[in-house]
Amino acid sequence: MVSVIRVHLPSEIPIVGCELTPYVVLRRLDKTLITDDVPEMAPVDGHFLRYKWYRIQSDKKVLVCSVHPTEQATLQCLGCLKSKIPVSKSYHCSPKCFSDAWQHHRVLHDRAASAVNENGNEEEELFGRFNSSSSGVINSGLPLSGSSQNLTNGYPAAVAQRSGGETWFEVGRSKTYTPSADDIGHTLKFECVVIDVETKQPVGPPSQTTTSRVISAPTPAPRSLIPVGVVDTMGHLDSDGRLSSVGTFTVLSYNILADAYAINESYSYCPSWALSWPYRKQNLLREIVGYHADIICLQEVQSDHFEEFFSPELDKHGYQAIYKRKTSEVSQTVDGCATFFRRDRFTHVKKYEVEFNKAAQSLTEAVVHIAQKKNALNRLVKDNVALIVVLEAKFGHQGGDNPGKRQLLCVANTHVNVHQDLKDVKLWQVHTLLKGLEKIAASADIPMLVCGDFNSPPGSSPHALLAMGKVDPMHPELSIDPLGILRPISKLSHQLPLVSAYSSFARGVRPTLELQRRRMDPSTNEPLFTNCTRDFIGTHDYIFYTADSLTVESLLELLDEDSLRKDTALPSPEWSSDHIALLAEFRCKPRARR
Repeated sequence: MVSVIRVHLPSEIPIVGCELTPYVVLRRLDKTLITDDVPEMAPVDGHFLRYKWYRIQSDKKVLVCSVHPTEQATLQCLGCLKSKIPVSKSYHCSPKCFSDAWQHHRVLHDRAASAVNENGNEEEELFGRFNSSSSGVINSGLPLSGSSQNLTNGYPAAVAQRSGGETWFEVGRSKTYTPSADDIGHTLKFECVVIDVETKQPVGPPSQTTTSRVISAPTPAPRSLIPVGVVDTMGHLDSDGRLSSVGTFTVLSYNILADAYAINESYSYCPSWALSWPYRKQNLLREIVGYHADIICLQEVQSDHFEEFFSPELDKHGYQAIYKRKTSEVSQTVDGCATFFRRDRFTHVKKYEVEFNKAAQSLTEAVVHIAQKKNALNRLVKDNVALIVVLEAKFGHQGGDNPGKRQLLCVANTHVNVHQDLKDVKLWQVHTLLKGLEKIAASADIPMLVCGDFNSPPGSSPHALLAMGKVDPMHPELSIDPLGILRPISKLSHQLPLVSAYSSFARGVRPTLELQRRRMDPSTNEPLFTNCTRDFIGTHDYIFYTADSLTVESLLELLDEDSLRKDTALPSPEWSSDHIALLAEFRCKPRARR
């Protein structure tokens, strides 16, 4: 006989919109253990499994804190009610909780007022798909059975039983279940029972597990696009959610933190439910889609997550995907770089893949003494890659001298080696990438973008090479060169006129940029941070562009450290990566006839 010996959930706290997949361990007749699903169509040893999900509703009303969703609310923001913001976002568990979130509330109030003035109703755009469609006050005394609003995942809820002031509603009959807004504030129960194939009768008692109360996903304050160019536009969105400024395009760069690296030991300050991949993938998707970027460059995208989630999900939003995984031999969990672009804005022309491992092999063959080759490869072979994509724009030059000429764009997306004791390897990787881009630039008159996580702070030698086109011979990091791969130092240069997009905040003169300038390092003209954990805060992510062919029109606002420290650091329930997203809006400069 088949028997269930264990049932548990990866996270005890369920979140609206995040699929729950129980872990069920079975013992077969031969005493072996299996964890595979056993449906009626594919029984094992003459048995299959039958599943049921229940919503357990108490007769008491439940109010949940919008910031700490595992806590009950004790006070409410009246400004949210006046602004007609979903009421579930107005609750707080303590006066300190409300005080800490006040700036967040002000942004929501202002955005809600602006959205109503412009469009009448922009709730879906502002608050995303995780929102509760209900009032946020859970009244389980309402009659639910048979009403149209009780379709949960297309499954009509039915009263299972009632006792002790609780009503159990059956809400699903599959192994997985995705909580809906109707579940907020209630616990869920999963039931699994072994069924005999011939008699269709249960064999033994059901195995059960119960969750904590279902919570709605926290919603971070929306980030605005801040204009830095000559045209005084405030980044209004058109009907497709993109900037209405004609002839511009937006580029997003974001290290999303691969699930393989999102471990409790590294991020113990982040609640386990917020660190789980089922939650993070949905929260990341909501954030990424909400930026409406024309081009998206993601780093730390696991190959299985690209194939099974990001590629199909972003395809639904009109994006074409190109992916390059790291060159490690380990399958599935290896991460890589993924570049997406909107099919209605660009077409794919060509792809180049840069494998630094191959470049390391060539370098050691040509430069390193044979006795040092093994040590050299151990130092240089780190599996990092870069993905270079050439796109053709479907929008015109908008007044350029050659309106009929094809508008090409080259986008590089990379993730440079992380080890801080391998500064020579970081510099070599960046130099190798730039030399490849120089070859492309020599063959075509083409604007270029270089995006990614370079694991190098402002002032480092890789940053100097990118931003200045060369490295000062006296730079202290050049003394770390055990393989001699950086010599002669004069070769550490390039001719691409690269400028960091976010330096436009420091150079801008608009009064509206003052807040953003306070989030910049005046000594480097770069953000104070793009990576914020409990043990590290600094800038590793950049969007560089060729200043002779592109101009920056606007930038996504930077985040304030204090607002992140309320959750200790990143990742957090609001932000699902330890990095922040960078986004820039560009315009192609008119090019002279050749």
